Amino acid sequence: MRVLYIDIDSLRPDHLGCYGYHRNTSPVIDQIAREGVVFDRCYTTDAPCLPSRTAFYSGRFGIQTGVVGHGGTAAQPKVEGATRSFDDLYNQQGLARQFQKLGFHTAMVSPFGQRHAAWHFYAGFHEVHNTGDGGMESAEVVQPVVDKWMADNASKDNWFLHLNYWDPHAPYRVPDEYGNPFEGEPIPEWLEQEGLVPKHNKIVGPHTSMEVCMYHGRGNPRYPRYPGQITDDRTLRMMIDGYDVGVRYVDDHLARTIAALKDAGVYDDTMIIISADHGENLGELGIYGEHATADDATCRIPLIIKYPGGAQGVRNQMLHYNIDLAPTLMELFGGEKQPIWDGDSFAAAIEAGDDVGRDEVVFGQCAHVCQRSVRWGRWLYTKTYHDGLRLYPQEMLFDLDVDPHEENDIADENPEICREGQWRLSRWHDAQMQRMALNGGDMVDPLWTVVREGGPFHARIGNSSLGGTPLKDGFEDYMQHLEATDRQEGAIQLRQKYAAQLARC
Repeated sequence: MRVLYIDIDSLRPDHLGCYGYHRNTSPVIDQIAREGVVFDRCYTTDAPCLPSRTAFYSGRFGIQTGVVGHGGTAAQPKVEGATRSFDDLYNQQGLARQFQKLGFHTAMVSPFGQRHAAWHFYAGFHEVHNTGDGGMESAEVVQPVVDKWMADNASKDNWFLHLNYWDPHAPYRVPDEYGNPFEGEPIPEWLEQEGLVPKHNKIVGPHTSMEVCMYHGRGNPRYPRYPGQITDDRTLRMMIDGYDVGVRYVDDHLARTIAALKDAGVYDDTMIIISADHGENLGELGIYGEHATADDATCRIPLIIKYPGGAQGVRNQMLHYNIDLAPTLMELFGGEKQPIWDGDSFAAAIEAGDDVGRDEVVFGQCAHVCQRSVRWGRWLYTKTYHDGLRLYPQEMLFDLDVDPHEENDIADENPEICREGQWRLSRWHDAQMQRMALNGGDMVDPLWTVVREGGPFHARIGNSSLGGTPLKDGFEDYMQHLEATDRQEGAIQLRQKYAAQLARC
């Protein structure tokens, strides 16, 4: 058996044809989906990139690993301390190591470990091919490395290959000569509603429509598909087209990988998994081109699995985590679920199409904001502990059945549902702390470490930087930018909210 894991950074499921998207962004992926199982409601436990991939390969929630952010203490795995053996838990119990124990040759084509100094990401891999540009490389740089690996190895037995593509990740860098296959095609209908752009232009916070590039509205001529600001229908279309072209560009290159498997005569005997580290805000909560919140737009990920001899043409409607894949794969391949793993197997969904899964999922974000959310039934309840300069209320509630793009926060009108959401979060947190007490080297919830160290890395109030300048000056520069773009009230509220913290800088 062979396992091909295709990891497409920032890929939203609802921008793929097999998830109902109206644009033809993914013909190759859609064909694979028809030959396997499509999981409609899979979530990363921890967003964005570094926390998500750490969770995936460790099989653990970020609250357990300690990796929930992009900088500071929360970007490093918790120290194992006196219980550490000759090697560490990532090598002993990580997913890649379990494949090695089963006799698989493990390989990776990704620069991710170097991009985030996440050396634990490489644990359990026989070979790593770093494509060299820290995630800024486009598919035409990645694919020749993949082609060479396939030519050398595709026909061999028992390998696990992780492929990492980056083109849907901002700033959209598909070469100009590729063109725009979606020019003139409608963008998602909800984004075309009258008055949406002017409403979003009043929202404050990094990566909102007036500062797509985090804290300013200046575009970069190196990335003509990526606008600095979204102020009208043209720039809104430019944003959506840029993202969708990135998805289609990866899909076109995947065709070469699939062809290599077929040419080697092993396509039918290869398990193919297509997923992502996280999704992407494309207007949800007023954010564009960033994976910045603990919401459906950021934390829901695609999961498509073609398994030889398994179910075909099936959709699974239950809730799942990305960390559920580790025990699932071990059940399918005769391995063992590791003692520290937090996930549950859903092998029956892949083998027989059974609609197995979870009734609720909890997921977090501590790189751009500090939030935890719980998803159950039709509801998404979000608790904000640090708003990342976005003025979010402490509680938000969305009915995703009628409001899938999170336009209407209905927390105030539904206190009883908010209480249930808070109870679900508290129950999950208690279980995590109890597990930590039995298995961990400390009793620290890393979310609170992030808050103590000044807030999420990309909006830190304290000993870091904001927009590339010393933090206190950077905060004031941003306030002046808000005032210059007719958002004086937002600047006043942010100054008041962060006055005490700024005074300590």
